[in-house]
Formats: sequence, C-alpha cells, structure tokens
Amino acid sequence: MKSVSGLCKRIIPCLDVANGRTVKGIKFSNLRDMGDPVALATTYQKQGADELMFLDISASHEQRKTVFDLVARVAEVLSIPFTVGGGISELTDVKNLLSNGADKVSVNTSAVKRPELVSEIARACGSQCCVLAVDARRINGSSAKESEPKWEVLIQGGRVSTGMDAFEWARQAVENGAGEILLTSWDKDGTLDGFDIELVKTFAERLPVPVIASGGAHGPASFIDVFGRGSADAALAATIFHEGTWTVAGLKEEIVKAGIPIRTC
Repeated sequence: MKSVSGLCKRIIPCLDVANGRTVKGIKFSNLRDMGDPVALATTYQKQGADELMFLDISASHEQRKTVFDLVARVAEVLSIPFTVGGGISELTDVKNLLSNGADKVSVNTSAVKRPELVSEIARACGSQCCVLAVDARRINGSSAKESEPKWEVLIQGGRVSTGMDAFEWARQAVENGAGEILLTSWDKDGTLDGFDIELVKTFAERLPVPVIASGGAHGPASFIDVFGRGSADAALAATIFHEGTWTVAGLKEEIVKAGIPIRTC
C-alpha cells in the first residue's frame, strides 16, 4: 500500500491524436476534431499544465507505429514533462520516442500482449519512464448483491475486451517495473460526469506508484473529489480544455481554494 505523499497534485491535459489531429469522443467512439496538437500543446503549457499526455489512439488498432514526426514537433514547443503512447511494441519504439523528445512512454495493448515489455522498458530506461495505461470497464459491482467491484482491461483503443482483471494486471505490471499508472474509466470517458472515484481509489490506495485518473472530468469539483476521496496523484482531462470550458490556470485556482496542494506556477 502506498504511503501518504506530500507531493503536489498534477493537472495533465491529454491530446488524443488520430490522423495527425487532436480528437475527442465519448467512451472511445464518435470522435470529433478538436484542433492541431502542436497549437494545443503550446496553449496548455502557457496555461500552467504540469505535464502533457499524447496518445496516438489508432496506432495499435491500425497495427502501425506512433507518428514520430508529430511527436517531435509537439516536443519542440514543450518544456514540461511529455508522455507519449500508442503503437509502442518494442524497446526500439521507446528509444525512438525518447530521441524525438518524449520524457516518458505509455504502453497498453502491447504490454497486455507481451507483459515482458514493461520490464524491458524499466531496465533500459528506468521505471520513471514506463507508464502503464489501463483502460478499465466495470464488469460488476453495480448491484446490491455485489460488494466487490471489478473492472476488466480493454485494449486497441477500447475496442477489444480482454476479460483480464484490471487491478491485478496493474499490480503485476508494477512488480515488473511500471513506475506510474494512467487509469482511464471507459464508463466515464468523455461523459463530463465526474471521475470514477471507486475505481481510482481502489488503484491509488493499493498500488505503490502514482496513479493518474482519467475519464469524466467536468470542472473543479470533479478534480477536488478525485484528489480527495479518490486519492489520485494526478488527473487528466481533455474535453473541458479543448472546448475552452476551463483553462488549466482557472481550474488550478479553484482547486487551491479547496485546500488541495497543487502546483500553481
């Protein structure tokens, strides 16, 4: 179990990228064009983002590599930590991304298919470089008869169900060297309905590495909730930033007012 950390919480805008453009949908489908990744990255850094996440969401499904040239162009405008995921299947891909400006890599589908990839990345580049992305969908616990909620792992951009227990998979990956968990609730993704607090709390309080909550962000209250009741170390959002509902700076101001320790510069 993770001990209580005095570290400031982090706000991480996410760029879901397909065909060279930032997109966003609901529950991983009905994607809408949200703009140019380089321009959005520049904007979010100026607003005070602590990190930036870049996910090539169609790479695994299309069985291709991440778009290295676009990653390099985004990295060029950033001075904050930059994590890239999508289409990473071997250590060579990781090294190529790092050489193109990424600070960390996020693996999901490829790690499920070949779990040793996590330990390979951790040994070669350090655990701090390896983020395990877990796309989790609730499979029970929704009725009064079920006291223990369970979530299954989805891969290939949420298109394929594995039947794997999401928490047990994350626990195994951490043992193999994953230094951080990007935890996305399929049920909440793009809904603007608040984070899945039960899901996040289960992972954040039982795993010894930082957990980034993703899926359902709608405003300050949802972040305050996931940092408080959910015990998340960081929270990721896309829609509210892409649509201009909130800026990173405006969001942070409200979170600070609630007494949550967060970076403000």
